[in-house]
Amino acid sequence: MELTIGKAATMTGWSPRMLRYLERVDLVVPTRTASGYRLYGLRQLNVLRALRELRTRFGVELTDVAFAARLRTESDLRAAVETWLAGASGAAPAYLEWEQRKHERLLAA
Repeated sequence: MELTIGKAATMTGWSPRMLRYLERVDLVVPTRTASGYRLYGLRQLNVLRALRELRTRFGVELTDVAFAARLRTESDLRAAVETWLAGASGAAPAYLEWEQRKHERLLAA
């Protein structure tokens, strides 16, 4: 069973415009016919329903889910975010603490 975008939208409660957005950010990617029409199979329909449930249950936005998906596939982005989170949490790496103490000593002198 494969449905066109209009029928998939009706069955899942998403608008055709939103389905195009979800495809653009690689959250739900339908197959394409030879002429380029989108076709949504059972897997995509289930993913769309699960995505709606995820948003409702946890109160997350689609941009949050899209960003989380990017973190899984873009290692440079993931490393940069992990580095930023480590610094933002107050647990600075040892070399930063050493530099901070050095500057404090220089200012006190």
